[in-house]
Amino acid sequence: QVQLVESGGGLVQAGGSLRLSCVVSGNIFSINAMGWFRQAPGKQRELVAAITTGGATKYTDSVKGRFTISRANAKNTVALQMNSLNPEDTAVYYCAAAVLNEYAYWGQGTQVTVSS
Repeated sequence: QVQLVESGGGLVQAGGSLRLSCVVSGNIFSINAMGWFRQAPGKQRELVAAITTGGATKYTDSVKGRFTISRANAKNTVALQMNSLNPEDTAVYYCAAAVLNEYAYWGQGTQVTVSS
């Protein structure tokens, strides 16, 4: 089992920044990738950014150049630095852990609201 706890969401004005953190515990050796997803009201959940155990990263097109995913292995933490936020980034953000390339474990979610 893997447990994930997110923090760092909140309300920010357009153009501002937020940093989300996800602390991972449990059977972390089974994890081969970590991801940040988001779900806005009335929309499907989408993968925003992901990072593998090897350090490879990928981003959805709408956040490239603005968001950065990073990992601090010693602290079992995955972070998402979000800059130049706009109202379209408003959503509940979820941290997730992949085992055998399938996202199997999820955090409780943290709300990010960007005001115009």
